[in-house]
Amino acid sequence: MMKKKTLFLLLFTLFAGLTARADDVRFSMSAPNVVELGSQFRLSFVLNTEGENLKLPELNDFDVLMGPSTSNSTSIQMINGKTTRSVTFSYTYILQAKKEGKFTIQPATIDADGKTYTSNPVTIQVVKGSSKPAGGGVDKPAATPGHIDSKDLFVKVDVNRKSVYKGEHLVATIKIYSRVNLSGFDDIELPNFEGFWSQDIDIPQQISLHREAYNGEIYNVGTLKKTILFPQQTGNITIKPVKIVALVRQRIQQPQSVFDDFFDQFSTVKATVFSQPVTIDVKPLPKAPANYSGGVGNFRLESSITATDVKANDAVTLKLKISGNGNLKLIDAPKVDFPPDFDTYDPKNTSDFKATESGLEGSTSFEYLVIPRHAGDFTIPAVNFVYFNPATGRYVTKTTKSYDLHVEKGAGNQSNTVVSSGLSKEDVKFLGKDIRYIKTDNNQLFQRNDTFFGSVNFYLIYLGGAFLVLIFYLFNMKRIRENANLARVKNRKASKVAMKHLKVARGVLKQNDAETFYEAVTRAFWGYLSDKLTIPVADLNKERAAEALLQRSVSQELVDRFIETLDTCEFARFAPGGGTSTAMNEMYDKAVEVMSRMEKEIK
Repeated sequence: MMKKKTLFLLLFTLFAGLTARADDVRFSMSAPNVVELGSQFRLSFVLNTEGENLKLPELNDFDVLMGPSTSNSTSIQMINGKTTRSVTFSYTYILQAKKEGKFTIQPATIDADGKTYTSNPVTIQVVKGSSKPAGGGVDKPAATPGHIDSKDLFVKVDVNRKSVYKGEHLVATIKIYSRVNLSGFDDIELPNFEGFWSQDIDIPQQISLHREAYNGEIYNVGTLKKTILFPQQTGNITIKPVKIVALVRQRIQQPQSVFDDFFDQFSTVKATVFSQPVTIDVKPLPKAPANYSGGVGNFRLESSITATDVKANDAVTLKLKISGNGNLKLIDAPKVDFPPDFDTYDPKNTSDFKATESGLEGSTSFEYLVIPRHAGDFTIPAVNFVYFNPATGRYVTKTTKSYDLHVEKGAGNQSNTVVSSGLSKEDVKFLGKDIRYIKTDNNQLFQRNDTFFGSVNFYLIYLGGAFLVLIFYLFNMKRIRENANLARVKNRKASKVAMKHLKVARGVLKQNDAETFYEAVTRAFWGYLSDKLTIPVADLNKERAAEALLQRSVSQELVDRFIETLDTCEFARFAPGGGTSTAMNEMYDKAVEVMSRMEKEIK
């Protein structure tokens, strides 16, 4: 009896799972996106339940040669004791195009479960027929074994625009076009996009080929890389060629009879192809306002503060969040005019963005930590964020609200001073002490005939003063001798300057984050040169920096090493060994050396 109950429960569970339907009915249409004139192709419809009364759209540009041919399939899955069933009903037509052009087949309809469902439309490009097959040419042997025609295999760098503003993004897509039987790649050398800040777009690691028309011919096309580029200098910037060594499988024996098909010979041929260089025209930005922060794109600005009622010496954090689409990674922190009596710290920057074909989308945030030291009422004024919108060709200013802070006296041993927000520390340091109380302690009195001159205390103070003068003299003479060696002084200061500018890179070095490290080294160099040459970072590029350094008596050899360091940083993110700790340590030591020498040579 127990066995019968168990068998009944199993059959009931299986039946319930098999009769369950998907919550959503899906009806879709598919066809090749490109076909040759005169060739036949399939137009397919797929429905995930049983349907009836399929109605096709008008097909005036195509001949319907056959159809519909119907088929169905069923799959059953049992996961964690739950059984599900899925069914697929297919309807296939064989079509042939009547003329060249690009045509859109409108949606079809079908009835299922008492409702009418509509498919998606499809667009088909019809190109002139070719005697050369697009699938690899394996149906007949190569005309010249070991040779690959340049029209049958090539690589291109496609950009979505060739004229942009400095800092405005463009998308570079590297594609390989093939009408041969590709079996793999032996070597791929991608450009380092010199003159651009770049960010890769995520694409599948496995390269899949799809049919695409190019110059009236059909090719199997694969996308190797998609990258967002932000030009960092004006003028014409050239994207260098891509080099690919492809492996092509060729049939090298001409069949003589039907039996020779079993003895065909194939060989793998290496074919090296190069893309054409692509030149981008980068336009300079209009004259920027004084508070321009380097943003190019379309952004929003938000602000928040952790508290407005605090006690003296309590930390307060002001957060500015810039979100939108543009060069988020390259935006400088907006300037905030905090009250003069606040202790301020360098803002902390965090970014959260994603690279897509429409640009770098997401946000970057700046957190400003401040500490009010005295009680009082203060105002953090509104913050202006200025960016350039390339769509309108104008600068845009976004403004936050202002924040009123009420600071109370802190607990513990603190000054009772209350400070007005309009005064500086120097203005108020004696407030509360302008009325002094009468001293009530007993003072020691001396007889009139007592004299200090000639006493023991007099000689002790006299000798102590002379000793201090001697110590000060000896110390000063030592400092004069050290300063006389100008090279030694400049070398000591140069090392300090270099370490100061590279402190961010030094902090990232232990984290083994290659991209952030090389970017920090690059920013350190541009920030250092901006300070030394009094040139805004937005106006700096390699050519202008090299010219200015030579004018300041820096040797040509050092200028070359400086440019070589920047090129290495830009390339290191794509180089196979660029992310190792050894490579980053060597780059850090080289950056310190170059910046230290530059500090000594700049006049």
